[in-house]
Amino acid sequence: MNTPDELVIVPHTHWDREWYLPFQQFRLQLIGLLDEVLERMENDPRQRFTLDGQAVAVDDYLEVRPEQRERLTALVKEGRLAVGPWQILLDEFLCSGENIVRNLELGLRRSEDMGGAMRVGYLPDMFGHTAQMPQILRGAGIEHACVWRGVPAEVDSHVFAWTAPDGTAVRTEYLAAGGYGSAAGLFDDPDQVDERAAAVAAKLRAWRPDGSPILAMYGSDHTAPAADLADLLERHNARHNARQDGNGVTMRLATMAEYFAEQPTTTEGLRAITGELRSHARANILPGVFSVRAPLKQAMARAERAVERYAEPLSSLWLDAPARRFLDMAWHRLIEVSCHDSVTGCGCDETAQQVAARIAEAEQLGLAVRDMTAEQLAARVPHDAHLVMNPTPDTRTALVELDVAGAPDDGPLHLTDAAGRTYPAQHLSSAPTLLGDDTVPADRLPTVLARVHGIELYGREVTGWTVDTDARELRFTVARRSELRFDVAEVRTALAGAEGEWRVVIEAEPRQRVAALVEAPALGHTAVRAAAGEAPGPEHPAHAADGTLANGLLTVEIAEDGTFAARTPDGTALTGAGRIVDGGDLGDTYNYAPPAHDVLVDTPTEVTVRRVAEGPLLAAYEIERRYDWPQAGDFSADGRTRGTEPTTVTTRVELRAGERFVRLAVAFDNRSDDHRVRLHVPLPRRAETSYGEGQFAVAARGLTSEGGFGEEPLPTFPASAFVAAGGAAVLLEHATEYELVGDGTELALTLLRPTGQMSRNRHVWRDEPAGGEFATPQAQCRGLREVTFALFPYAGEWHEADVHGAAETFRHPPATLPGSAPAATPLPGGAEGLRVTGDGVVLSSLREREGRLETRVVALTPRPTAVRLALPGLTAAARCDLLGARGEPVDVRDGTATAELRPWEIATFQLER
Repeated sequence: MNTPDELVIVPHTHWDREWYLPFQQFRLQLIGLLDEVLERMENDPRQRFTLDGQAVAVDDYLEVRPEQRERLTALVKEGRLAVGPWQILLDEFLCSGENIVRNLELGLRRSEDMGGAMRVGYLPDMFGHTAQMPQILRGAGIEHACVWRGVPAEVDSHVFAWTAPDGTAVRTEYLAAGGYGSAAGLFDDPDQVDERAAAVAAKLRAWRPDGSPILAMYGSDHTAPAADLADLLERHNARHNARQDGNGVTMRLATMAEYFAEQPTTTEGLRAITGELRSHARANILPGVFSVRAPLKQAMARAERAVERYAEPLSSLWLDAPARRFLDMAWHRLIEVSCHDSVTGCGCDETAQQVAARIAEAEQLGLAVRDMTAEQLAARVPHDAHLVMNPTPDTRTALVELDVAGAPDDGPLHLTDAAGRTYPAQHLSSAPTLLGDDTVPADRLPTVLARVHGIELYGREVTGWTVDTDARELRFTVARRSELRFDVAEVRTALAGAEGEWRVVIEAEPRQRVAALVEAPALGHTAVRAAAGEAPGPEHPAHAADGTLANGLLTVEIAEDGTFAARTPDGTALTGAGRIVDGGDLGDTYNYAPPAHDVLVDTPTEVTVRRVAEGPLLAAYEIERRYDWPQAGDFSADGRTRGTEPTTVTTRVELRAGERFVRLAVAFDNRSDDHRVRLHVPLPRRAETSYGEGQFAVAARGLTSEGGFGEEPLPTFPASAFVAAGGAAVLLEHATEYELVGDGTELALTLLRPTGQMSRNRHVWRDEPAGGEFATPQAQCRGLREVTFALFPYAGEWHEADVHGAAETFRHPPATLPGSAPAATPLPGGAEGLRVTGDGVVLSSLREREGRLETRVVALTPRPTAVRLALPGLTAAARCDLLGARGEPVDVRDGTATAELRPWEIATFQLER
């Protein structure tokens, strides 16, 4: 007699919070589904249900049905309803690594509040998996992962050892042969349960040569289990037990948590798979989501930086007022929009609109906390000076742009700080001084005076006024800040009895915008004031002349076609950078699809180059290139339309003093549909491997991708802070799709990929639809688009060239604010916050937590390294896990904690002062 197969049936729903319908419409369906499921589970203790590994579904339900909290939490406590560990099922590549950690932290906390969290890294539908997920899960005490998409062909069992770059491994269940719907439909027809159970077992048995119980996922998108599920299962088992040969299939119900509670946690003897899971061999990974609706990705990156790298760390160090609630609200929004159908942009237009609004709220909350911190510090800075805050964790000399009093004709300016250090300044532009010059009848003068609110007039403050009755002239002088004791009643008295026509002049003090290089302490602040006279120039001044930019560290030469060459003193050189290539795209929000009869446009019809800044701190050219881009895709002809749209692409090429990279800002008004616009960067040397930064790792990718399922395995990949290959790194402002093209001789970065369909039933590079055929006209991204990059040529390997340090500088400019104290206030000195140093060490977060400072860093290096954490008043430090559980102490000497780090280690520390 044979041993029967046992199916462990996990009833569940995969709940897309928003997708082809906006959130509130999906929530209405969620309410109905959970009302029904909870009722059945209360009435039948045999029932089990797994709520998709995300706590947000419960939050969304209880917001509408708060009276159901006790019923729901009772089922969670009994272990029959599994919730968490995530707050939401994220897209792992389109949010920051810190966002992933906070998602898990929040989801576990919310799930524990509901009665207990499912301690399984359930990742059923993400479009690939980031390399450091095993380390993240283990850092939160989770020993199992469960995945579907992205698993490579070499995996031939239901379980493998998924290993992070640092060597941390997690036992991982592969949802083979059907993913999270491997047993969907099993109980749809009560008369066919036996046959369907045998079919499910047959297709999954091959993945379990050891004969262990088979995980069978009974559910799909937005579905509830059969009402009589437990009865159907028991009747099936009764029929099986009545058989004499012992063959067949038995079944039992379980939650995902119950199934994994029976699995070993060891990874010994399992096939090891290291790094990210982005193979197309087993399932579609839908890589086109990284390039669709590019403005969403830009907004997400801005909002994450505003919260992670400005608001939270600076307020934790320098703000006396409570800001935690504002930051919590910002994090909730950032986590919610990280959903794999939200920031991806692969839903309906209404969903994208709501996602954009939540991202904007997160950014606004972050900026509000940053500004609240700055305003507290600026209250000690005289109003004719400026506060400068440094968001990076090391002392830094960075360029800032400030609005200062004076006119260029008054002579050169420099800045000075409280220590007497001087900083050179470069004039950029002047503000208008004549704000108003009108002639009005005398009876309208009271109306003119009504424009004065206290001391404010036209957004400035009154510094003086005159009434000339002979000339019939009223004149106000205004400035950004005034200490004048002013009462508009005095002006009314002086104008008493006025007759005839009067001239009213409003004149502002001369002001100009200047660039200056200022030194600021690590995660700290300083104050600077403008003064007359020159200061010694920078060590590596930038200048622009004859189509060339140079600063002694980099030389950039602009060619006639609008591309440019960049050379370093050590001989590293690239030519033809900045070429713009526009091609057709007949795909959808999930996958790119080139027309069979494509028209590529890469040659401009006209090129104009003009110098806009000559140095010595900032030098720049603007390059205007005019193209004729086809108006749209021609789907009937599998090509592009004959009609074209004249399109001007403006590229600002900027070099700053002391920087080893050239900054680029590419802008154009997109008036075409169904196309892909890419920026090309020829490499100094051919590369077979690219290195893309993101989510606590730098992933190595080749020239091809593994295929085997029903999707073209395009070698397009995402990167967040930088991508490097062949001696050139592109520093990025947001998650960007890139590809090594030309057999490894060029990097191509996608600037925009407009499309008008959520999914297409017929897709040249994908066998099956990815969703419904819904029109998405807003995904055509009409209007002005601007993307900023920086290009960094280097010799040797990327990790030897401090690429991560260049990206840190590029992505985190200082924040400035005018002082608000009286002008006689002494200029305050600088103050240092937390200084983080170490080869390859990058800051992820700094926050106040339970009376301590908690900081997280990652070693972005393939070599062992050490981190040094210097903090004024530091008395003790200890390691902790990702959830804040305190671990071993760290040696502290002279206010500095030092710890050894493994290559690619994510390390979290608690600091006491």
